[in-house]
Amino acid sequence: MIPQEIIRKKRDNNALAKEEIELFVQGLTDSSFSDPQIAAMSMAILLNGMTKEETVYLTEAMTHSGDKLNWQDIVDSNLVCDKHSTGGVGDKVSLILAPILAACGMYVPMISGRGLGHTGGTLDKLEAIPGYNTKPSIDIFKKVVKNVGCAIIGQTSNLAPADKKLYSIRDIVGSVESIPLITSSILSKKIASGLRSLVLDVKVGNGSFNHTIEIAQNLAESLVTVAKGAGLKCEAIITDMNQVLGWNAGHSLEVKECIEYLINDKRNARLEKITNELIVSILMMGKNINKKEALNQINTVINNGAAAEKFEKMVHALGGPNDFLEKYHSYLSSSTYVEYIKAEQSGSIESIQTRKLGLILIELGGGRKQIDDKINLTVGFKNVMCIGERIDPSTPLLTLHASSKEDCEKVKNKIQECFIISNDSVSKLDAIYKKIN
Repeated sequence: MIPQEIIRKKRDNNALAKEEIELFVQGLTDSSFSDPQIAAMSMAILLNGMTKEETVYLTEAMTHSGDKLNWQDIVDSNLVCDKHSTGGVGDKVSLILAPILAACGMYVPMISGRGLGHTGGTLDKLEAIPGYNTKPSIDIFKKVVKNVGCAIIGQTSNLAPADKKLYSIRDIVGSVESIPLITSSILSKKIASGLRSLVLDVKVGNGSFNHTIEIAQNLAESLVTVAKGAGLKCEAIITDMNQVLGWNAGHSLEVKECIEYLINDKRNARLEKITNELIVSILMMGKNINKKEALNQINTVINNGAAAEKFEKMVHALGGPNDFLEKYHSYLSSSTYVEYIKAEQSGSIESIQTRKLGLILIELGGGRKQIDDKINLTVGFKNVMCIGERIDPSTPLLTLHASSKEDCEKVKNKIQECFIISNDSVSKLDAIYKKIN
């Protein structure tokens, strides 16, 4: 069957057969589907959805489009685990979670992605660290996981290569939000990574691709069902993305926040609550321990410096400096212009247009409009205020890091408009809404 007939079938809202889905996935790697045809197919799937069976077939085909890692002769494969987030603004959890899990005795071969739509990407954050190699060979990847306990890299050419192609096109044609495409994209990489346990951070809110609890729950259930069907221990935790996660958004700024967290300098309460909940889930699945024991292990490796040491060892093993924790301020580049963006009235922050903040960050150069765009790693927002906090005209809503005063002037009003202020007192939002297992 030719590509346009498969596209036409999905365009007309008909279910695709396993063989048709396999032909589409094959076309992603051998170019028998052109980029415009891939874009059209992804849009047809976004608009018409897929059945559970189609989603399973798509995930299986994506997983088998390349190599599959086997950890059995390298580490205790029962302790191989990972986490994935559906993405948001300021979501830096992976950089904290992976070294903590490694310090707790787990093994974390984390295959991460770049920014998608208005959301930031873990790989883009790590590339703010001089020398850090997000594309090592599989042999180096395995060696770092074995010796350090964690390694965060991008997709290799041979690990779910079909997803790598589809992922890049979805980002620029507006088909990111499709639940079947998200499910297959996430799980094909994770299954191919040889995991035993997986926790999924499914974001919900105006800064997420999932705007309602219903959408988030549908995605979480899709992910958990398909993952368990593939033999993984899996849970999903639905967390808030109606505001920036942590204090900072922007690549260098987020890495600095992660270092401060790991060296036990300062920790954002919402970020800590979500990160701990995800780590606890993995430790309970992987080690068969209870929640109290898991939290004790987390606190121990933070307080004794073991988690920070794992992060520095991972950075050095993947090409970064060996004294990164000591000199991170000098290694991480800073923006050339900094300005407080202040509120224009007194009151409480009622809501934040988080997606719009993410798009403003892209406008400043902190994200991609096209696949080949180079990111400015220094721009971003620091010390972003949260929902429920009291402010007045002397209070910075955030500190803007930009390339120039001119760039700041272009976005200043847009940033102020993202913060809706009420005269009434406003309650803070829950960080965690629900667990799916």
